[in-house]
Amino acid sequence: MSTTPDTAIPTTTSRARTASVETATGPFGRITFASMAVGVLCSAVTTFVVLPSASEARVVGAALLAFAASWGLLAWLTTRYTNRPQTWAHIPAVALAASGALMAAVNPGEPAMSRLPWVWAPAMVALGLWTGWRTRRDLPRRRARVLVYPVAAVMVVAGVGGLFQTASADPRTAAGPMPGQLVDVGGYRLHLHCTGTGTPTVVLLNGLSETSPQWSRIQPQVATTTRVCAYDRAGQGWSDDSPNQADAITAVTDLHKLLTAAGEIGPFILAGHSSGGVHALTYTHLYPAQVAGIVLLDSASPNQVKVVTTFNGEYQLARRGLAAAPTLFRFGIGRLLQTMGTPDLPGNAGQQTATFADSPRGFTGMRAEQVELPTTFAQAQSLTTLRNLPLVVLTAKANADTKPGWATAQDQMAALSTNSRHTTVDMDHVGFLHNPAGAAQSVTAITDVVTAARTHTSVPTR
Repeated sequence: MSTTPDTAIPTTTSRARTASVETATGPFGRITFASMAVGVLCSAVTTFVVLPSASEARVVGAALLAFAASWGLLAWLTTRYTNRPQTWAHIPAVALAASGALMAAVNPGEPAMSRLPWVWAPAMVALGLWTGWRTRRDLPRRRARVLVYPVAAVMVVAGVGGLFQTASADPRTAAGPMPGQLVDVGGYRLHLHCTGTGTPTVVLLNGLSETSPQWSRIQPQVATTTRVCAYDRAGQGWSDDSPNQADAITAVTDLHKLLTAAGEIGPFILAGHSSGGVHALTYTHLYPAQVAGIVLLDSASPNQVKVVTTFNGEYQLARRGLAAAPTLFRFGIGRLLQTMGTPDLPGNAGQQTATFADSPRGFTGMRAEQVELPTTFAQAQSLTTLRNLPLVVLTAKANADTKPGWATAQDQMAALSTNSRHTTVDMDHVGFLHNPAGAAQSVTAITDVVTAARTHTSVPTR
Protein backbone atom coordinates (compact mmCIF):
# COMPACT_ATOMS: atom_id res chain seq x y z
CA MET A 1 0.00 0.00 0.00
CA SER A 2 1.46 3.33 -0.97
CA THR A 3 1.48 6.32 1.32
CA THR A 4 1.47 9.98 0.49
CA PRO A 5 4.27 12.06 2.06
CA ASP A 6 3.19 14.27 4.94
CA THR A 7 4.09 17.36 2.97
CA ALA A 8 1.45 16.52 0.40
CA ILE A 9 -1.34 16.51 2.97
CA PRO A 10 -2.34 20.09 3.84
CA THR A 11 -3.03 20.59 7.52
CA THR A 12 -6.14 22.35 8.68
CA THR A 13 -4.07 25.40 9.62
CA SER A 14 -2.21 25.54 6.31
CA ARG A 15 -5.44 25.04 4.33
CA ALA A 16 -7.06 27.88 6.25
CA ARG A 17 -4.07 30.17 5.68
CA THR A 18 -3.93 29.29 1.97
CA ALA A 19 -7.65 29.92 1.55
CA SER A 20 -7.35 33.15 3.50
CA VAL A 21 -4.51 34.43 1.32
CA GLU A 22 -6.28 33.38 -1.86
CA THR A 23 -9.45 35.21 -0.90
CA ALA A 24 -7.69 38.36 0.32
CA THR A 25 -8.11 41.25 -2.09
CA GLY A 26 -6.60 44.70 -2.06
CA PRO A 27 -3.26 46.49 -2.51
CA PHE A 28 -1.69 45.16 0.70
CA GLY A 29 1.88 45.69 -0.46
CA ARG A 30 1.36 49.33 -1.43
CA ILE A 31 -0.65 50.09 1.69
CA THR A 32 1.96 48.54 3.97
CA PHE A 33 4.81 50.33 2.21
CA ALA A 34 3.02 53.68 2.37
CA SER A 35 2.12 53.23 6.04
CA MET A 36 5.62 52.29 7.15
CA ALA A 37 7.18 55.02 4.98
CA VAL A 38 4.92 57.66 6.55
CA GLY A 39 6.21 56.74 10.00
CA VAL A 40 9.86 56.89 9.00
CA LEU A 41 9.47 60.08 6.97
CA CYS A 42 7.41 61.96 9.55
CA SER A 43 9.74 60.91 12.34
CA ALA A 44 12.78 62.12 10.37
CA VAL A 45 11.14 65.43 9.47
CA THR A 46 10.03 66.20 13.02
CA THR A 47 13.40 65.20 14.50
CA PHE A 48 15.79 66.81 12.05
CA VAL A 49 13.76 69.66 10.55
CA VAL A 50 10.93 70.74 12.84
CA LEU A 51 12.30 70.04 16.34
CA PRO A 52 16.11 69.78 16.15
CA SER A 53 16.53 72.17 19.10
CA ALA A 54 13.72 70.78 21.26
CA SER A 55 14.36 68.73 24.39
CA GLU A 56 15.16 65.05 23.90
CA ALA A 57 11.84 64.07 25.50
CA ARG A 58 9.85 66.17 23.03
CA VAL A 59 11.86 64.91 20.06
CA VAL A 60 11.18 61.33 21.19
CA GLY A 61 7.53 62.16 21.82
CA ALA A 62 7.12 63.56 18.32
CA ALA A 63 8.84 60.52 16.79
CA LEU A 64 6.57 58.15 18.70
CA LEU A 65 3.51 60.05 17.49
CA ALA A 66 4.80 59.78 13.91
CA PHE A 67 5.20 56.01 14.18
CA ALA A 68 1.80 55.77 15.87
CA ALA A 69 0.33 57.48 12.82
CA SER A 70 1.90 54.88 10.53
CA TRP A 71 0.28 51.98 12.39
CA GLY A 72 -3.03 53.82 12.50
CA LEU A 73 -2.74 54.42 8.76
CA LEU A 74 -2.17 50.71 8.17
CA ALA A 75 -5.33 49.86 10.09
CA TRP A 76 -7.40 52.53 8.34
CA LEU A 77 -6.22 51.89 4.77
CA THR A 78 -6.65 48.13 4.99
CA THR A 79 -10.14 48.67 6.37
CA ARG A 80 -11.04 51.03 3.54
CA TYR A 81 -9.35 49.42 0.55
CA THR A 82 -9.09 45.69 1.31
CA ASN A 83 -11.28 42.88 2.51
CA ARG A 84 -8.84 42.02 5.32
CA PRO A 85 -8.75 44.97 7.78
CA GLN A 86 -5.63 44.88 9.92
CA THR A 87 -7.39 46.16 13.03
CA TRP A 88 -4.66 44.74 15.26
CA ALA A 89 -2.47 47.65 14.09
CA HIS A 90 -4.54 49.89 16.37
CA ILE A 91 -2.69 48.35 19.33
CA PRO A 92 0.81 49.66 18.45
CA ALA A 93 -0.82 52.90 17.23
CA VAL A 94 -2.49 53.55 20.57
CA ALA A 95 0.52 52.40 22.62
CA LEU A 96 2.95 54.62 20.73
CA ALA A 97 0.58 57.60 20.60
CA ALA A 98 -0.07 57.47 24.34
CA SER A 99 3.64 57.15 25.10
CA GLY A 100 4.55 59.99 22.75
CA ALA A 101 1.90 62.35 24.08
CA LEU A 102 2.90 61.62 27.68
CA MET A 103 6.58 62.11 26.91
CA ALA A 104 5.97 65.45 25.19
CA ALA A 105 3.65 66.68 27.92
CA VAL A 106 5.78 65.71 30.93
CA ASN A 107 9.06 66.57 29.17
CA PRO A 108 11.41 64.80 31.61
CA GLY A 109 15.11 65.62 31.64
CA GLU A 110 18.09 63.91 33.20
CA PRO A 111 18.32 61.73 35.19
CA ALA A 112 14.74 60.62 34.46
CA MET A 113 15.54 59.98 30.79
CA SER A 114 18.28 57.54 31.81
CA ARG A 115 15.88 55.63 34.08
CA LEU A 116 12.92 55.41 31.70
CA PRO A 117 14.43 52.56 29.61
CA TRP A 118 13.58 50.23 32.49
CA VAL A 119 9.96 50.92 31.46
CA TRP A 120 10.00 51.41 27.70
CA ALA A 121 12.68 48.86 26.75
CA PRO A 122 10.85 45.68 27.87
CA ALA A 123 7.60 47.15 26.54
CA MET A 124 9.31 47.72 23.18
CA VAL A 125 10.56 44.12 23.07
CA ALA A 126 7.09 42.78 23.87
CA LEU A 127 5.41 45.05 21.34
CA GLY A 128 7.92 44.12 18.63
CA LEU A 129 7.46 40.38 19.18
CA TRP A 130 3.68 40.72 19.27
CA THR A 131 3.69 42.85 16.12
CA GLY A 132 5.79 40.26 14.29
CA TRP A 133 3.46 37.47 15.36
CA ARG A 134 0.30 39.36 14.31
CA THR A 135 1.91 40.29 11.02
CA ARG A 136 2.69 36.67 10.25
CA ARG A 137 -0.76 35.53 11.32
CA ASP A 138 -3.00 38.20 9.82
CA LEU A 139 -1.30 40.18 7.07
CA PRO A 140 -1.78 38.60 3.63
CA ARG A 141 0.83 38.74 0.89
CA ARG A 142 4.41 37.88 1.62
CA ARG A 143 5.68 41.15 0.13
CA ALA A 144 3.54 43.07 2.62
CA ARG A 145 4.77 41.02 5.57
CA VAL A 146 8.44 41.49 4.67
CA LEU A 147 7.91 45.25 4.96
CA VAL A 148 6.71 44.94 8.55
CA TYR A 149 9.11 42.29 9.80
CA PRO A 150 12.14 44.65 9.78
CA VAL A 151 10.14 47.24 11.74
CA ALA A 152 9.20 44.65 14.35
CA ALA A 153 12.80 43.44 14.47
CA VAL A 154 14.09 46.99 15.02
CA MET A 155 11.65 47.38 17.91
CA VAL A 156 12.96 44.21 19.53
CA VAL A 157 16.62 45.09 18.98
CA ALA A 158 16.07 48.65 20.25
CA GLY A 159 14.42 47.34 23.39
CA VAL A 160 17.16 44.80 24.05
CA GLY A 161 19.82 47.45 23.42
CA GLY A 162 18.01 49.84 25.75
CA LEU A 163 17.98 47.26 28.53
CA PHE A 164 21.66 46.54 27.97
CA GLN A 165 22.59 50.23 28.04
CA THR A 166 20.49 50.93 31.14
CA ALA A 167 21.91 47.93 32.97
CA SER A 168 25.42 49.19 32.26
CA ALA A 169 27.17 51.33 34.83
CA ASP A 170 26.52 55.06 34.87
CA PRO A 171 29.50 56.77 33.16
CA ARG A 172 30.28 58.56 36.42
CA THR A 173 30.72 55.17 38.04
CA ALA A 174 32.34 53.46 35.05
CA ALA A 175 34.96 56.21 34.81
CA GLY A 176 36.24 55.33 38.26
CA PRO A 177 36.65 57.42 41.41
CA MET A 178 36.64 61.14 40.74
CA PRO A 179 39.89 62.89 41.62
CA GLY A 180 38.25 65.94 43.18
CA GLN A 181 35.13 66.81 45.15
CA LEU A 182 31.48 67.57 44.47
CA VAL A 183 30.45 71.07 45.55
CA ASP A 184 26.84 72.22 45.85
CA VAL A 185 26.07 75.29 43.72
CA GLY A 186 22.36 75.53 44.53
CA GLY A 187 20.41 72.32 44.09
CA TYR A 188 23.06 70.37 42.19
CA ARG A 189 26.78 69.68 42.57
CA LEU A 190 29.76 70.30 40.32
CA HIS A 191 33.00 68.38 40.28
CA LEU A 192 36.11 70.42 41.14
CA HIS A 193 39.67 69.08 41.18
CA CYS A 194 42.37 71.44 42.45
CA THR A 195 46.07 70.66 42.85
CA GLY A 196 49.26 72.60 43.55
CA THR A 197 49.86 75.70 45.61
CA GLY A 198 50.51 79.34 44.88
CA THR A 199 48.71 82.29 43.38
CA PRO A 200 47.04 83.23 41.18
CA THR A 201 44.97 80.05 40.85
CA VAL A 202 44.44 78.80 37.30
CA VAL A 203 40.96 77.57 36.34
CA LEU A 204 40.69 75.26 33.31
CA LEU A 205 37.50 75.58 31.27
CA ASN A 206 36.35 72.66 29.07
CA GLY A 207 35.20 73.03 25.51
CA LEU A 208 32.06 71.55 23.99
CA SER A 209 31.65 67.88 25.04
CA GLU A 210 34.96 67.94 26.93
CA THR A 211 35.50 66.80 30.51
CA SER A 212 38.10 67.42 33.19
CA PRO A 213 40.29 64.32 32.48
CA GLN A 214 41.27 65.93 29.16
CA TRP A 215 43.50 68.37 31.06
CA SER A 216 45.64 65.48 32.36
CA ARG A 217 48.68 66.53 30.31
CA ILE A 218 48.39 70.14 31.46
CA GLN A 219 47.16 70.26 35.05
CA PRO A 220 50.09 68.38 36.67
CA GLN A 221 52.63 70.60 34.88
CA VAL A 222 50.89 73.84 35.86
CA ALA A 223 50.55 72.56 39.44
CA THR A 224 54.34 72.66 39.83
CA THR A 225 54.22 76.47 39.70
CA THR A 226 50.79 77.47 41.08
CA ARG A 227 47.42 76.19 42.16
CA VAL A 228 45.27 74.89 39.29
CA CYS A 229 41.67 73.68 39.17
CA ALA A 230 39.84 71.62 36.56
CA TYR A 231 36.09 71.21 36.78
CA ASP A 232 33.10 69.76 34.94
CA ARG A 233 30.11 71.87 33.97
CA ALA A 234 26.64 70.62 34.88
CA GLY A 235 25.85 67.44 32.95
CA GLN A 236 29.53 66.81 32.22
CA GLY A 237 31.94 64.33 33.74
CA TRP A 238 31.33 63.69 37.43
CA SER A 239 29.09 66.74 37.90
CA ASP A 240 25.36 66.49 38.52
CA ASP A 241 22.78 67.35 35.90
CA SER A 242 21.09 70.74 35.93
CA PRO A 243 17.62 71.84 34.82
CA ASN A 244 19.03 75.18 33.64
CA GLN A 245 19.75 76.37 30.12
CA ALA A 246 23.26 75.42 28.95
CA ASP A 247 24.45 78.87 27.83
CA ALA A 248 27.52 80.86 28.86
CA ILE A 249 25.89 83.00 31.55
CA THR A 250 24.48 79.92 33.26
CA ALA A 251 27.84 78.15 33.06
CA VAL A 252 29.93 81.02 34.43
CA THR A 253 27.41 81.79 37.17
CA ASP A 254 27.74 78.15 38.22
CA LEU A 255 31.53 78.44 38.09
CA HIS A 256 31.51 81.55 40.28
CA LYS A 257 29.32 79.78 42.84
CA LEU A 258 31.57 76.72 42.66
CA LEU A 259 34.81 78.59 43.31
CA THR A 260 33.22 80.61 46.11
CA ALA A 261 31.68 77.60 47.83
CA ALA A 262 34.93 75.64 47.53
CA GLY A 263 36.88 78.47 49.15
CA GLU A 264 39.10 79.13 46.15
CA ILE A 265 40.52 82.65 46.30
CA GLY A 266 40.73 84.90 43.24
CA PRO A 267 41.58 86.64 41.13
CA PHE A 268 42.02 83.71 38.76
CA ILE A 269 43.78 82.91 35.53
CA LEU A 270 41.15 81.48 33.18
CA ALA A 271 42.39 79.01 30.54
CA GLY A 272 39.68 77.94 28.13
CA HIS A 273 39.81 75.54 25.20
CA SER A 274 37.35 75.84 22.30
CA SER A 275 33.97 77.05 23.64
CA GLY A 276 35.56 77.16 27.09
CA GLY A 277 37.39 80.26 25.89
CA VAL A 278 34.08 82.01 25.22
CA HIS A 279 32.99 81.11 28.74
CA ALA A 280 36.23 82.63 30.05
CA LEU A 281 35.44 85.91 28.30
CA THR A 282 31.87 85.91 29.65
CA TYR A 283 33.16 85.22 33.17
CA THR A 284 35.51 88.17 32.83
CA HIS A 285 32.65 90.42 31.77
CA LEU A 286 30.45 89.37 34.72
CA TYR A 287 33.21 89.18 37.36
CA PRO A 288 36.05 91.43 36.17
CA ALA A 289 37.62 91.78 39.62
CA GLN A 290 37.95 87.98 39.79
CA VAL A 291 40.13 87.63 36.68
CA ALA A 292 43.89 88.26 36.60
CA GLY A 293 44.62 86.87 33.14
CA ILE A 294 43.28 84.73 30.29
CA VAL A 295 44.60 81.98 28.05
CA LEU A 296 42.60 81.07 24.94
CA LEU A 297 43.50 77.69 23.47
CA ASP A 298 42.17 77.63 19.89
CA SER A 299 39.10 79.24 21.36
CA ALA A 300 35.80 79.78 19.65
CA SER A 301 35.06 83.47 19.14
CA PRO A 302 32.18 85.64 20.36
CA ASN A 303 31.98 86.74 16.71
CA GLN A 304 32.01 83.18 15.38
CA VAL A 305 28.68 83.47 13.61
CA LYS A 306 29.69 86.57 11.64
CA VAL A 307 33.40 86.03 11.05
CA VAL A 308 33.87 82.28 10.56
CA THR A 309 32.00 81.74 7.31
CA THR A 310 31.70 77.95 7.66
CA PHE A 311 30.24 78.10 11.15
CA ASN A 312 26.55 78.41 10.35
CA GLY A 313 26.53 75.43 8.01
CA GLU A 314 28.48 73.32 10.50
CA TYR A 315 26.22 74.45 13.33
CA GLN A 316 23.00 73.63 11.49
CA LEU A 317 24.34 70.22 10.45
CA ALA A 318 25.46 69.39 13.99
CA ARG A 319 22.22 70.73 15.50
CA ARG A 320 20.19 68.38 13.33
CA GLY A 321 22.58 65.47 13.60
CA LEU A 322 22.68 65.65 17.39
CA ALA A 323 18.89 65.81 17.68
CA ALA A 324 18.60 62.02 17.71
CA ALA A 325 22.04 61.18 19.12
CA PRO A 326 21.18 60.91 22.85
CA THR A 327 18.22 58.63 22.09
CA LEU A 328 20.18 56.43 19.71
CA PHE A 329 22.87 56.04 22.35
CA ARG A 330 20.21 54.89 24.79
CA PHE A 331 19.80 51.87 22.50
CA GLY A 332 23.42 50.90 23.22
CA ILE A 333 24.70 52.10 19.85
CA GLY A 334 27.48 54.09 21.49
CA ARG A 335 29.15 50.93 22.70
CA LEU A 336 29.31 49.70 19.12
CA LEU A 337 30.34 52.95 17.40
CA GLN A 338 32.83 54.29 19.97
CA THR A 339 32.58 57.67 18.23
CA MET A 340 34.98 59.42 20.56
CA GLY A 341 37.69 56.82 20.51
CA THR A 342 40.18 56.72 23.36
CA PRO A 343 42.58 59.67 23.28
CA ASP A 344 46.21 59.10 24.21
CA LEU A 345 46.28 60.70 27.65
CA PRO A 346 48.27 59.82 30.79
CA GLY A 347 47.03 57.09 33.10
CA ASN A 348 43.36 56.27 32.74
CA ALA A 349 42.39 59.78 31.61
CA GLY A 350 41.92 58.67 28.01
CA GLN A 351 39.53 55.89 28.99
CA GLN A 352 37.67 58.23 31.32
CA THR A 353 37.30 60.75 28.50
CA ALA A 354 35.86 58.09 26.18
CA THR A 355 33.57 56.72 28.89
CA PHE A 356 32.01 60.12 29.47
CA ALA A 357 31.75 61.01 25.78
CA ASP A 358 30.38 57.75 24.34
CA SER A 359 27.29 57.66 26.53
CA PRO A 360 23.71 58.94 26.33
CA ARG A 361 24.54 61.42 29.07
CA GLY A 362 27.60 62.68 27.23
CA PHE A 363 25.62 63.33 24.07
CA THR A 364 22.77 64.90 26.04
CA GLY A 365 25.19 67.40 27.56
CA MET A 366 26.90 68.11 24.25
CA ARG A 367 23.58 68.63 22.47
CA ALA A 368 22.33 70.98 25.20
CA GLU A 369 25.41 73.18 24.88
CA GLN A 370 25.57 72.96 21.08
CA VAL A 371 21.99 74.19 20.72
CA GLU A 372 22.85 77.24 22.83
CA LEU A 373 26.07 78.19 21.00
CA PRO A 374 24.61 81.25 19.20
CA THR A 375 23.30 82.52 22.54
CA THR A 376 26.63 81.77 24.20
CA PHE A 377 28.50 83.75 21.54
CA ALA A 378 26.09 86.68 21.81
CA GLN A 379 26.50 86.79 25.59
CA ALA A 380 30.30 86.91 25.27
CA GLN A 381 30.07 89.90 22.93
CA SER A 382 29.28 92.06 25.95
CA LEU A 383 33.00 91.99 26.71
CA THR A 384 34.58 94.63 24.46
CA THR A 385 37.98 95.10 26.08
CA LEU A 386 40.38 93.45 28.49
CA ARG A 387 42.43 96.64 28.79
CA ASN A 388 45.94 95.49 29.76
CA LEU A 389 44.97 92.13 31.28
CA PRO A 390 47.60 89.47 30.46
CA LEU A 391 46.31 87.42 27.53
CA VAL A 392 47.80 84.65 25.40
CA VAL A 393 45.97 83.33 22.35
CA LEU A 394 47.10 80.03 20.82
CA THR A 395 45.62 79.18 17.42
CA ALA A 396 45.63 75.77 15.73
CA LYS A 397 47.08 76.06 12.24
CA ALA A 398 44.73 73.29 11.09
CA ASN A 399 41.72 75.49 11.83
CA ALA A 400 43.34 78.68 10.55
CA ASP A 401 44.08 76.96 7.23
CA THR A 402 40.73 75.24 6.71
CA LYS A 403 38.11 77.50 8.30
CA PRO A 404 37.76 80.84 6.51
CA GLY A 405 37.67 83.62 9.07
CA TRP A 406 39.10 81.54 11.95
CA ALA A 407 42.44 83.36 11.91
CA THR A 408 40.67 86.74 11.76
CA ALA A 409 38.54 85.82 14.77
CA GLN A 410 41.66 84.80 16.68
CA ASP A 411 43.31 88.14 15.86
CA GLN A 412 40.23 89.96 17.11
CA MET A 413 40.38 88.16 20.44
CA ALA A 414 44.09 88.86 20.82
CA ALA A 415 43.34 92.55 20.22
CA LEU A 416 41.03 92.68 23.25
CA SER A 417 44.08 93.34 25.44
CA THR A 418 47.05 95.66 25.03
CA ASN A 419 49.11 93.06 26.91
CA SER A 420 48.71 90.00 24.70
CA ARG A 421 50.57 87.46 22.58
CA HIS A 422 49.07 85.54 19.67
CA THR A 423 50.81 82.44 18.34
CA THR A 424 49.67 80.08 15.58
CA VAL A 425 50.91 76.55 16.22
CA ASP A 426 51.18 73.67 13.75
CA MET A 427 48.55 71.67 15.62
CA ASP A 428 44.94 70.52 15.29
CA HIS A 429 42.12 71.71 17.52
CA VAL A 430 42.35 69.11 20.31
CA GLY A 431 46.13 68.93 20.03
CA PHE A 432 46.50 71.65 22.67
CA LEU A 433 45.08 69.14 25.16
CA HIS A 434 45.89 65.68 23.84
CA ASN A 435 49.16 66.05 21.94
CA PRO A 436 52.29 66.16 24.16
CA ALA A 437 53.82 68.99 22.11
CA GLY A 438 50.54 70.89 21.99
CA ALA A 439 49.98 70.43 25.73
CA ALA A 440 53.49 71.76 26.35
CA GLN A 441 52.58 74.87 24.36
CA SER A 442 49.46 75.25 26.51
CA VAL A 443 51.47 74.91 29.73
CA THR A 444 53.93 77.56 28.54
CA ALA A 445 51.11 79.94 27.67
CA ILE A 446 49.48 79.46 31.08
CA THR A 447 52.69 79.90 33.05
CA ASP A 448 53.56 83.03 31.03
CA VAL A 449 50.21 84.59 31.96
CA VAL A 450 50.63 83.50 35.60
CA THR A 451 54.04 85.18 35.70
CA ALA A 452 52.78 88.37 34.06
CA ALA A 453 49.88 88.55 36.54
CA ARG A 454 52.16 87.97 39.52
CA THR A 455 54.74 90.53 38.51
CA HIS A 456 52.37 93.01 36.84
CA THR A 457 54.52 92.90 33.72
CA SER A 458 53.98 92.30 30.04
CA VAL A 459 53.36 88.83 28.65
CA PRO A 460 56.75 87.66 27.30
CA THR A 461 57.17 87.42 23.53
CA ARG A 462 58.24 84.06 22.17
